[in-house]
Amino acid sequence: MPEHTPEHTGGALEALSPDLASRLRFLLEADALKTILRRNSIVGGTRLENSAEHSWHLAVMALVLAPYSNEVVDIGRVVSMLLIHDIVEIDAGDTFIYDVSARLEQAAAEAAAAERLFEMFPDGHEMRALWEEFETRATPEARFARAIDRLEPLLLNHANRGETWRRHGVHAEQVRAVNSLIADGSDELWDAAVSLMDDAVKRGWLPEQGSVQ
Repeated sequence: MPEHTPEHTGGALEALSPDLASRLRFLLEADALKTILRRNSIVGGTRLENSAEHSWHLAVMALVLAPYSNEVVDIGRVVSMLLIHDIVEIDAGDTFIYDVSARLEQAAAEAAAAERLFEMFPDGHEMRALWEEFETRATPEARFARAIDRLEPLLLNHANRGETWRRHGVHAEQVRAVNSLIADGSDELWDAAVSLMDDAVKRGWLPEQGSVQ
């Protein structure tokens, strides 16, 4: 994928130290995450959420919900993980969580994106390590971060009367299966998620059976 740094900016950056210039190029590249649209809408349903907004919202949620982690976590590490976990979507795009076949293909695209993006500046390998930690859920921080990542779209979908679920023909069994890993990071947040899902079913926003469109 080509870099997103504007051509006229490149010359100005060349006047800086190589280290600073590379970091600024990466930050300009990261701005492209604002253009990646997700499937769910912001609260109120007026427009789709983008991936940069999603990452910011997750970071705030982690700060607010930190007391509900199953394990003691370094919340700063959790927030850092959430802020960069979707940056690979700049190249790979967003994949609908309920599209199983697309998710299988996404792994290779995201790995290639990580290779390009995290090599743009010195110490990028440290950021890549955070991204990989999030993906593998091997630490308490990663498990809590992944729980937050699953809870946010569920929360927005419920607030929007199941708009995304209904639009894509998603049913309750799918939602329960996809979001079950919330319990790995927080039993109490999983209980809250179950309550939201059960309420959506009761209100007719989330059918027990159906198919993805």
